[in-house]
Amino acid sequence: QVQLVNSGGGLVQAGDSLRLSCAITARPYVYKTTAWFRQAPGKEREFVAAIIWSSGSTDYADSVKDRFTVSRDNSNSTMYLQMNSLEPEDTAVYVCAATGTELRRPHVTGTYYYHYWGQGTQVTVSS
Repeated sequence: QVQLVNSGGGLVQAGDSLRLSCAITARPYVYKTTAWFRQAPGKEREFVAAIIWSSGSTDYADSVKDRFTVSRDNSNSTMYLQMNSLEPEDTAVYVCAATGTELRRPHVTGTYYYHYWGQGTQVTVSS
């Protein structure tokens, strides 16, 4: 059985930081690439960041590059998203996703390529 459990969201002020976690219960071949997506009210789900577990290679959306950092911990099968300098525009439900394929551009940004999803965690940034 595959489980992705998100945690770490909350209400913060602009300029603050948050760290999200995605705890994965699955065989390693199930999550060769994991990613964070987010969805704001009335908007489509959008790619935020991704990491390939074998190499640690990362990819980011332009809107979060230099502010967010994605990482993984092999010892506890957990992916993290460190979010710094948060802006009101970052307000959304953040969801982690996993796939058994090592994805790179352009596929890594597409929701279609991910087979497993977490439940999401709300991040609200006030101005």
